[in-house]
Amino acid sequence: MKVNSLSAAFTTQRVEESRDFYIEYFGAKVTFDCGWYVNLQFGDESSTLQFMSPRQPGQQLSESAGLMYNFSVPDVDEEYKRLTDAGLDVIVPLEDHPWGDRGFAIQDPNGIALYIYSDKEPSEEFKRYYK
Repeated sequence: MKVNSLSAAFTTQRVEESRDFYIEYFGAKVTFDCGWYVNLQFGDESSTLQFMSPRQPGQQLSESAGLMYNFSVPDVDEEYKRLTDAGLDVIVPLEDHPWGDRGFAIQDPNGIALYIYSDKEPSEEFKRYYK
């Protein structure tokens, strides 16, 4: 299979709130919004998320437990300061990790964990796992 792109669509009753959150805090660009479905673009056109309200009978809402979106940024310390200064609660503290990043996490309006990180040199222990 040749895949042109891949993105995640999250089914929620909070489509508008989700859209506004990602625009305000992550600079998302709305590329499609019909009210019940919104497509958000981050940075280049290959980074997108979608949020939609249920449309089919019996369609379930997505579960946020265990779900994490990863955002690679140029300066994680700058983003940590900006987002905490804006009043967002940190659910994973800002730390250096031996596998090769420095990061922290917050949550979006749906309870999805958002891991924000910058790459750094991995420890010797983890270098062998990179391909």
